[in-house]
Amino acid sequence: MFNTLSDRLAESFKNLRGKGKLSEADIDATAREIRLALLEADVALPVVKDFVAAIKERARGAEVSAALNPAQQVIKIVNEELVAILGGETRRLRFAKNPPTVIMLAGLQGAGKTTLAAKLALWLKSQNSSPMLVAADLQRPNAVQQLQVNGERAGVTVFAPEPGNGVGDPISVARAGVEEARRTLHDVVIIDTAGRLGIDQELMAQAAGIRDAVNPDEVLFVVDAMIGQDAVNTAQAFLDGVGYDGVVLTKLDGDARGGAALSIAKMTGKPVMFASNGEKLTDFDLFHPDRMASRILDMGDLLTLIEQAEKNFDAEQAAKAAEKLQSGEFTLDDFLDQMQQIQKMGSLTKMLGMLPGMGQFREQLDNFDEREIDRIQAIIRSMTPAERANPKMIDGSRRSRIAKGAGRTVADVNQLVDRFFEARKMMQQMAKGGGMPGMPGSPGMALGKRAKARQAPQAKKGKGKRVSGNPAKRAQQQAAEPAAPAANPFGLPGGDAADFDPNAMPDLSKYLN
Repeated sequence: MFNTLSDRLAESFKNLRGKGKLSEADIDATAREIRLALLEADVALPVVKDFVAAIKERARGAEVSAALNPAQQVIKIVNEELVAILGGETRRLRFAKNPPTVIMLAGLQGAGKTTLAAKLALWLKSQNSSPMLVAADLQRPNAVQQLQVNGERAGVTVFAPEPGNGVGDPISVARAGVEEARRTLHDVVIIDTAGRLGIDQELMAQAAGIRDAVNPDEVLFVVDAMIGQDAVNTAQAFLDGVGYDGVVLTKLDGDARGGAALSIAKMTGKPVMFASNGEKLTDFDLFHPDRMASRILDMGDLLTLIEQAEKNFDAEQAAKAAEKLQSGEFTLDDFLDQMQQIQKMGSLTKMLGMLPGMGQFREQLDNFDEREIDRIQAIIRSMTPAERANPKMIDGSRRSRIAKGAGRTVADVNQLVDRFFEARKMMQQMAKGGGMPGMPGSPGMALGKRAKARQAPQAKKGKGKRVSGNPAKRAQQQAAEPAAPAANPFGLPGGDAADFDPNAMPDLSKYLN
């Protein structure tokens, strides 16, 4: 979503690099580029004015003028100001002292409240809570059924006493849902409420009635991050009519410009608490302003990547794989297990996008086919257990059979096997402390021209005697040449034993004392 903004900001910083001191003109030009970048990203005008004014004021201060690298100092200032307009610190849920904790969702129709309710329930379940969903959206067709299906997928209880589709009282359902959660010992209740295509008094009255009936601990405003600057107007209207404690941004994986995310927290004073960035129920997490600012500036998000790895990787299984790698027993079965653990972390494109500096490879990431991992797994699964344990036994006929079983070509099988051997060899060398093959200072690295020149000079070989192409003449030449002395296996000069003079040996007595 922030690709356009990231590219424009990166372009504005290029002119600052290499300058030992920033002039007034440099600061004004950079501020102008940043202003245009934010306006193109649909950031609200008041937010843009405050943001650019803060950057210009700090850029003219002592922290930049006294810095060894002014350009990096300006980027640091932009990063800190981005974190500030995104909310500053991560805001977490407030849980009730006496369960259940009641969370009410509000927002426009189409913002994704029903799906987000299931995502939030699944996330709370992973945090060792016992959530229950309450279907209080009785207006939208099939909203109750959608919540039941999503709740079943998330593995959480859904309280839906009314069929919906215009039948039932949502306030009564919400009140009964809280009582049911208390009776069944669920510690969190998530109430899905109805939305509308626009802001009207009926919506506000119904949402306010549910709020007064259940007295929620948290009211979350769910907003579509793709609606641009209108998100600020909608958020302000809900804040005035219903009131809420935090914002949840949905559809952050879209191709819109992302101005809503940069505007809502600053304009409403309410923090963004959660972000949804995909269609899967697992594509949901806490919103970290500092990490989002780091992504916008193409600095990566390694903390989120590490958290996902810790959540999905089996530490014991990874330790066993490392031991096998060091001992040379790493097989294609182990390789398949590692690939499956990586898949649990989600989209490989998203994970690579969390690495610093990956903005310059965005086109390659966009063209990456996620199904390639499935194709590799199909090839490995087409092998027999013996072949996966010992890939060296995979000859031509076996490769042909494996390719037919996986629906791939023999060239694909050859490529996979060759890459596996190369990767295993490299990882074994790294595991033994040998360093990365081909990197400077690593054992086994090919010597360059200068290194070869520093080696001890060797006697140059003269041109060999020309040999006739006629077999008969060549035999006569070889018979006429004297026989070359046999090489001594101990490195001593060749020749007969009678030619060896013991007195010519160096004095070795000092080594024997």
